Amino acid sequence: MSHLIKPHGGSLCELLVDSKTKSSLLKDSLELKSLTLNDRQLCDIEMLLNGGFSPLRGFLGEADYNSVLSDNRLSDGTIWPIPITLDVSEEFSKDLNFDHRIVLRDYEGVAISILTISDIWEPDLKNEAKMVYGTSDLKHPAVNYLFNNSKKIYLGGSLQGLEYPKHYDYQADRHTPSELRAEFEKKGWSKIVAFQTRNPMHRAHKELVNRASQELDGNLLIHPVVGMTKPGDVDHYTRVRCYKKVMEKFSPNLAMLSLVPLSMRMGGPREALWHALIRKNYGCTHFIVGRDHAGPGNDSLDKPFYGPYDAQDLVVKYADEIGVQMLPFKLMVYVKERAEYMPIDEVPEELTQLNISGTELRNRLDKGLDIPGWFTYSDVVKELREAYPPKSKRGFTIFFTGLSGSGKSTIANALQVKLLENGRRRVTLLDGDIVRINLSSELGFSKKHRDLNIQRIGFVASEITKNGGIAICAPIAPYENVRQGNRQLISRGGTYIEVHVSTPIDICEKRDVKGLYAKARKGLIKGFTGIDDPYEVPANPELAIDTSNISQQEAVQIVLEYLKNEGYID
Repeated sequence: MSHLIKPHGGSLCELLVDSKTKSSLLKDSLELKSLTLNDRQLCDIEMLLNGGFSPLRGFLGEADYNSVLSDNRLSDGTIWPIPITLDVSEEFSKDLNFDHRIVLRDYEGVAISILTISDIWEPDLKNEAKMVYGTSDLKHPAVNYLFNNSKKIYLGGSLQGLEYPKHYDYQADRHTPSELRAEFEKKGWSKIVAFQTRNPMHRAHKELVNRASQELDGNLLIHPVVGMTKPGDVDHYTRVRCYKKVMEKFSPNLAMLSLVPLSMRMGGPREALWHALIRKNYGCTHFIVGRDHAGPGNDSLDKPFYGPYDAQDLVVKYADEIGVQMLPFKLMVYVKERAEYMPIDEVPEELTQLNISGTELRNRLDKGLDIPGWFTYSDVVKELREAYPPKSKRGFTIFFTGLSGSGKSTIANALQVKLLENGRRRVTLLDGDIVRINLSSELGFSKKHRDLNIQRIGFVASEITKNGGIAICAPIAPYENVRQGNRQLISRGGTYIEVHVSTPIDICEKRDVKGLYAKARKGLIKGFTGIDDPYEVPANPELAIDTSNISQQEAVQIVLEYLKNEGYID
């Protein structure tokens, strides 16, 4: 009999079928309707199939969904704080019914699982945002996803897993809950402290987890998230390389590194409780919860979404019921006079405290400044510097948006020339007309086609950016949700700078050399932005430039000054 903590709900719900059943289901799948899963859905389904989301056996039905929202529990009373749902479009769902089966596939078309549908409903996404995340502010990543990415219809039902989503990276460091439990049994571990992280580990983190293991006389599971995290986070390849460097500093048989394919919601207190349950399924007895654990930062009013100890309080509230004990994350600071790390509340007043915040670390990387050895290890610094050179050497996208005739193309062309004059960076211009000819010639001007055109521009720009180049985009891009989608995509590999060319429509009409506004006013052109189709003003652009009373050169200079002040160009 195992000495490890039991999984949540009593047993691991591993949903992969046997080989004979798989063969039969694969034959069936050829006749079933297929859904290609997005990145978040692929993370969720892997955690469902491997038992990481035990006791769930599929995507939540409506009753469980409503219960999770209102009570942090499934409808049978089992604690579960985050809704795990499968969203689909109205078009996809229109011919589906209860007990229908669909095949869920990855991007390459590989069949991952068969879903037998039990529930089909249209959720109230505003209520979900309020109940789960406590806000409707689009600066919250999960809320932004709900409002701008999530489809209107939810499907609930049970899963029959065919295979896990494929990973070609760090395969030896990926473990299912049952594999990790077997490893713990082999090692003779019983008290296991899980450390959740989505950031590189530094000396303070190592000291923290070391102290936690010593106090409990237990072992450590360093369990970083390698699924979707917060936009702007260090990419998981770099983070894992850093983790591996830190793991070399631990005593033998004290700690183990394992990667978890989780898609974070940044849901603060609820997410902390969710993380604790997941670690329970992986065999952990204790879980370190930090200040503002899984917090997304500040809202649109520059106030924190969650209180600093809200997450810790919620996990403590349910600790006895779930059987996982919470260890508070103690802020560790370097004490200069003693040349060691100490909890901040144990440092005598007369001694000098040193600490580098995440913001300051990013600033030092951005500017190529020194990162002291007391803060982190030299080999970790090397990995970070290689992945994140100074801003002046990183890729970025400048995305101009505005009405036809606003001046965005003129500014974009002139800006390209000025940057090329410098001669130190590769610059690509993706003007609206150029893209229409070369990438989107088959598209019309319906909303669907306009969205697709902007998404194509965003994809090309993201590839340029992540490879260290400069992309200048100048489409009309009238819809906020698509622009936000591009911001998220491009920000994964570099910097996204939105410039709203805010020239009023009356000025744009006066400049209309093609006569397009006049034709639209006469009804000869339908769906023309600003006339009979809306232009949604950007919510939070990095720059807004009205070209009514300034020259092209002055407008370009505004952009160049911004780039210089932010460190993107010399």
